[in-house]
Amino acid sequence: MSDKPTFNQPLGGNEMPRFGGLASMMRLPTQEGAAGLDAAFIGIPMDIGTSNRPGTRLGPRQIRDESRMLRPYNMATKAAPFDSLQVADIGDVPINTFNLPKNLDIITDFYNDVLAQDCVPLTLGGDHTLTWPLLRAIAKKHGPVGLIHVDAHADVNEHMFGEKVAHGCPFRRAQEEGLLDSKRVVQIGLRGTGYAADDFDWCREQGFRVVQAEECWYKSLAPLMEEVREQMGDRPVYISFDIDGLDPSVAPGTGTVEMGGLTAQQGLEIVRGAWGLNVVGGDLVEVSPPYDQSGNTALMGATLLYEMLCVLPGVQRR
Repeated sequence: MSDKPTFNQPLGGNEMPRFGGLASMMRLPTQEGAAGLDAAFIGIPMDIGTSNRPGTRLGPRQIRDESRMLRPYNMATKAAPFDSLQVADIGDVPINTFNLPKNLDIITDFYNDVLAQDCVPLTLGGDHTLTWPLLRAIAKKHGPVGLIHVDAHADVNEHMFGEKVAHGCPFRRAQEEGLLDSKRVVQIGLRGTGYAADDFDWCREQGFRVVQAEECWYKSLAPLMEEVREQMGDRPVYISFDIDGLDPSVAPGTGTVEMGGLTAQQGLEIVRGAWGLNVVGGDLVEVSPPYDQSGNTALMGATLLYEMLCVLPGVQRR
């Protein structure tokens, strides 16, 4: 008998055709709750915080479906997450699809339970409102966290139509509640038109580092991530990746598209550049399947979530 631990493995393409099997994230085993897991994939099928095109309530399901092509080993980074961690898909948060404010407590309570098991959550969204209540649970366990936020938008609106709960507001709310370590927040990919020249200045006034999309054009983001790793240090870091941070030429299936975004390769550089950080969770949000029936946007999302898994503490590289 070997004492080597046995970890869950994605269902292989030679055991079951890629188009068959259970549509879980990477066709992993599923279970109720996070007991015994080092990391868990969790869906939040919500879009009632959306301001433009809806459909992100369908995002988690399509991300799972398109994840069927992902294999266990990362050929670029040599990460072997399924030889290192116990991982499963624990399903979706049972949100209230008719009452957005109620979802704040529903989401926080769900993630409190996950984090109580010392399990790192990786979340399939869902609109970006969800990151605020999720950060409440993260900060309860880890204290104010550093943040790597990839997005076309800063999501720091004071309100939207007079409402403080919306997908354009989560990081203002998180900052107001002391959930973020503001000197360790970086926002990458911000762009587009605005209402005033100082639209991103509130972020800078909080101490956030703002890297607008134009600063990323024509270059590798590996040097930027070297600076980010130094900024984050060894304290807890959360990754929040809005798929509209990528250019709509590669990720059209989202609600608030902006021209001139990051390339797919730059998205990979950002997440892979978090290797070595104390990553305590991550989310990939705003995939809206009705606007990309090819599934390519969801495949981008699934791949980026896999890359987040690959940079978690404890993942071995072979």
